[in-house]
Amino acid sequence: MPPDDAPVDPLALLQRMPIFGGVTREALAFLLERARATQVPAGECFFREGDRGGSAFVLERGRALAAKSFGDGEVALLELRPGDCFGEVALLDLGKRSGTVRALEDCAALELSARALHALSRDHLDQFALIYMNLGREVSRRLRLADARLFRAKLELGDPAVGGYDFKAE
Repeated sequence: MPPDDAPVDPLALLQRMPIFGGVTREALAFLLERARATQVPAGECFFREGDRGGSAFVLERGRALAAKSFGDGEVALLELRPGDCFGEVALLDLGKRSGTVRALEDCAALELSARALHALSRDHLDQFALIYMNLGREVSRRLRLADARLFRAKLELGDPAVGGYDFKAE
């Protein structure tokens, strides 16, 4: 990993990410032209749980923490490092943010909006479709991991591991 002050090649950064796997350099350059450079100082948030979504972030420099509200506080979920992508579920559903991402140290990131991705669809429909297929695969991978963790937790608690889902909105 290069030092923190080393320049980041945004194209190379995107090419290493699963959601951009197989995407052409031309399509990535198209998105980078429309990406917004974002600086977030330590302690500040990229976004907060409940905020309206519509973009994803690619961390170029610094560390951040993804957390979820619980009771009067927050529970840390994941530490994010350069090269990590977060907020991408908002590209699929344009819904509210499901968690908060706070900078642990000064951060630099690229913000990729759903609007930029939809602009890509006008000129590069196949690349747009590939990115959304990759997003679906990534979300499915995370869902499988969450299901496995839930299964193990239920077994450890002595809860029946088999049961129905309650799909009522919370």
